[in-house]
Amino acid sequence: MIHHNNISNTELRKQIRQNFIRFGGNMKLKIYGKLNCISGKRMLKQNRVFFCTEAEAIKNGFRPCGHCMRSDYKKWKNGLV
Repeated sequence: MIHHNNISNTELRKQIRQNFIRFGGNMKLKIYGKLNCISGKRMLKQNRVFFCTEAEAIKNGFRPCGHCMRSDYKKWKNGLV
């Protein structure tokens, strides 16, 4: 998990281009989703974290976003994950 405040914009873009960072999350709400999610783009920088994999996000106690990851969210909500 990488906190947005702990990475420069240049390094962030580089890691996204290299497919190292694939998901973003909200530290306070414990929600993760795709980097292009409209809900994720509204969050404050101080609350934003990044993940390499979904497994990493889940391991850190985050749940899928209900907007950009609807099917995964439904599975999580029904206790199938």
